[in-house]
Amino acid sequence: MKKNILITNFDMEVGGVERSLAAMLSNFDYNNYEVDLHLHSHTGPLLDLLPQKTNLLPQLPTCKSYRQSIKQILLSGHVKLFFKRVYAKWRAIKYGKTTQINDIGYFQMQEIWRLCVNNTQTINKNYDVAISYLWPHHFTAFNVKAETKIAWIHTDYSIIEIDIDADLAIWQKFDHIISISNACTQSFLKTHPSLKNKIVVVENITSPEYVKKMAEERCDNAFSPVSFNLVSVGRLCNAKAYDRAVDALNVIHQKGFTNINWYIVGEGGERSNIEALITKYNLQDSFVLLGGTTNPYPYMKAADLYVQPSRYEGKAVTIAEAQILAKPILITNYSTSASQITHNIDGIICEQSIDDIADAIIKLFQDDTLRSDLSTHCKKQDYSNKEELASLYNLFD
Repeated sequence: MKKNILITNFDMEVGGVERSLAAMLSNFDYNNYEVDLHLHSHTGPLLDLLPQKTNLLPQLPTCKSYRQSIKQILLSGHVKLFFKRVYAKWRAIKYGKTTQINDIGYFQMQEIWRLCVNNTQTINKNYDVAISYLWPHHFTAFNVKAETKIAWIHTDYSIIEIDIDADLAIWQKFDHIISISNACTQSFLKTHPSLKNKIVVVENITSPEYVKKMAEERCDNAFSPVSFNLVSVGRLCNAKAYDRAVDALNVIHQKGFTNINWYIVGEGGERSNIEALITKYNLQDSFVLLGGTTNPYPYMKAADLYVQPSRYEGKAVTIAEAQILAKPILITNYSTSASQITHNIDGIICEQSIDDIADAIIKLFQDDTLRSDLSTHCKKQDYSNKEELASLYNLFD
């Protein structure tokens, strides 16, 4: 008899977590498992990537509120959730002023779930296994019934600002914790050392065949053939540091390398801030926000250099995808960077400052041999890893 599996996630907007989820579902063992997928919001272009064998559950109105603005929640008639969201925002702002941190997003999301989970609908089905694919994990912890519960770590825990004690209480409700890399595991255990025995590493699933096939499609926006074209893929958010990318391109142009263009594939809440910087430096023709797409691979294939300027990452799916496409790669030295790139072998790791990013791009622009060597190394590697799912199955078989 097949086991019943539930996987929960927020939505299928364009992002590395969502693409890794789609890849995992595409490679899942449907001969032995029935898989239900709960999305808080049925939104995002990556919905099209969900395999037919995955059963997408109906959307729950109160769950959708977690992807809505406070005003939208009030207009939807969820009065209790409205007041709790207002209070969570006030708490986060107060916390930010008290601790003098710039990014209160994680703490605010944690507070939203702490306050609102009791007013959120439940899934009325008993499962053998429930998997919470993206933090915060309150919904699966409290609103799902399952014999075994598993939660995923996708980020570098050393940099996020949260209520650690409250966070630990949620993790303790899960039987197993999946980390996407050894580096993620190490940073997580510095925060929660008591959870060491619960952690298993399962890397993000990649499909070289799929990535290479999709990369053959045409780009909607053709790159200039006489320019040196940089590409980055990811959500427009603080973690991805595209604000620094604009600053870095400005420095590059000031040094005379005006034929270098930078294209960003992705959408998100930081768009207006990034656009303001683009206008400030008059880079409208050379720093281009392409928006979100289900298929970023033609842009990655067309790039002369793939750049990941992130402030922090767990294990970026996009880097593995750029390696599959044998692109020369530049990433910044966030704490988990060495888990994906071996410096000067299959990519370059530069420091986090704007000047360091600019100098590294210029170096790679000028050094054709280095770019070729990085690309050649990637071509020789096998990046398929669907066997990683065996480690997941072992947790509930």
